[in-house]
Amino acid sequence: MNWLKFPSVPRRDLRITKSLFVIVCGLVAIGNRASAAQDVPSAAVGKRGMVATVHHEATQIGIQVLDQGGNAVDAAIAAAFMLGVVDSTNSGIGGGCFILVRTPDGTVYALDARETAPAAAHAEMFHRDGRADTELSQIGPLASGTPGALAGYASVVEKFGRKSLKDLIHPAAEIAEQGFVISESYARGLRENARHFEKFPGSAAVFLNEAGEPKQPGDTMTQIDLAKTYRAIAEQGPAWFYQGPFARATAAWMREHGGVLCEADFANYTVAWREPVRTTYRGYEVIGFPPPSSGGVHVAQILNILENFDLAKLHDDDPVTFVHVVVEAMRLAFADRAHWLGDPAFAQVPHGLLDKQYARDLAGRIRLERRSDVVGHGTPPRATSDFFPRHTTHIAAADAEGFWVAITSTVNTAYGSKVIVPGLGVVMNNQMDDFSLAVGVPNAFGLIGNAANGVEAGKRPLSSMSPTIILHDGEPLLTIGAAGGPRIITSTLLGILRVIDLQRPLEEAVGGWRFHHQWIPDRLHMERGAERETIERLRQLGHAVESTGGLGTVQAILWDRTRGEFHGVADPRAPDARAQGW
Repeated sequence: MNWLKFPSVPRRDLRITKSLFVIVCGLVAIGNRASAAQDVPSAAVGKRGMVATVHHEATQIGIQVLDQGGNAVDAAIAAAFMLGVVDSTNSGIGGGCFILVRTPDGTVYALDARETAPAAAHAEMFHRDGRADTELSQIGPLASGTPGALAGYASVVEKFGRKSLKDLIHPAAEIAEQGFVISESYARGLRENARHFEKFPGSAAVFLNEAGEPKQPGDTMTQIDLAKTYRAIAEQGPAWFYQGPFARATAAWMREHGGVLCEADFANYTVAWREPVRTTYRGYEVIGFPPPSSGGVHVAQILNILENFDLAKLHDDDPVTFVHVVVEAMRLAFADRAHWLGDPAFAQVPHGLLDKQYARDLAGRIRLERRSDVVGHGTPPRATSDFFPRHTTHIAAADAEGFWVAITSTVNTAYGSKVIVPGLGVVMNNQMDDFSLAVGVPNAFGLIGNAANGVEAGKRPLSSMSPTIILHDGEPLLTIGAAGGPRIITSTLLGILRVIDLQRPLEEAVGGWRFHHQWIPDRLHMERGAERETIERLRQLGHAVESTGGLGTVQAILWDRTRGEFHGVADPRAPDARAQGW
């Protein structure tokens, strides 16, 4: 039978709980309370501000910038440049980003600095013998779109910052030159990708030792070429990157090795200021990122579906059925994602995906007693007439002045295309793999797409990045974001549910086990640690359950209005992550 209750349960004011501004990589699942026994995340409290990132060096430089008179925007951008040095696995100026900024006057801005497809790009360049070859879109010269991160960082500093771009770059340049000590987790990434680095001399020179082996834990990683690139940008501005030596050297390497990214692609790159996606959930305002992010749309859509269920009561009565209902909502939204979502400058993405009545109709398809059949997408209202306008690491920072910043930045998969152009030191993205190379052909994350996300010159590939800010009574309460491909969407969603519906403390919200379903492939991924009984009951409901390792990492910042404090937590899944208060 259907279970459609419209709850009127009282909810504690989250302003007096450990509120949460969650950011960086995968988010929180919802299951058993024993999950809180995982390693306790790094937690911090601050009166004047908070920074949380996946690496302590980046968090520390953000706090230093705040202490030197910068605001949260300055702190976040300084941290982003540092992450390009110490966390090049996930991010850097060779990639792209989405940025949400909430200013002291209450305005929320959304800056799209997503990569764009080169002017010469077309789907057939990834086809061999009549079939799409996803290795070409994931590794090597064809895999990279035009990087947008630097343009995004420079734009928000110019509009909102107090510091110069030069001041925010120099600390990262110093660490690149002096080096940092490689951790076990960083070294693991080098080992896993060493066979790819061997193909590209520029990458091998940075990530492999003189014997051609990946560098080891305890080694000092220096990146002299990256330091030179950073210093050149600091002195000459982003033009050095987009209209100068960086663009020329990269284009020359691409031509020599069969790529299509050229100087004109760099020169023509522009960021896009977009209107944020907004919805309400149980009296809270949820603000996310619009297309070409699918994250903002589908976090909102899933919340709209789940608002029709009394999740708190359902979880208290039967946590397994709670998981089942959330999974069913995920499946419905991801089916819509595969069909409707793309760059709104090229595809007609219907506003009706956010329609509350459409969400109620989808909720009516969810059965408590069994898994439903989701054979394809739904048709939202006004699907042919009302469209969005034409136009992974997560960093969070907040300050007492009222700036709240959520940045999700990425080079896509680990070390992007695995390419560093010799002499430049920058890891290039493999964002072309986020396009749909052909209908039904999965990308590196198993996602499929439709013509709406097909490869076209100048187009921005669909993204799952989901920087989110949640307001209560018009004031910032919570921001959440993640990294981890499509798991970003479900992780962000689960974190919101765990905080708003289940009233969980921040440490448990970040440390608890997580789950993920993206419609295709038809698998329910559950982090190891879920109870065997839970898994068996979900299988009895019809779900194909697979145990997996960590589903991403998260950092969080929260404003406790009663105490006048920011609270921050870093995810234990990222050993180098750190939250620090000011």
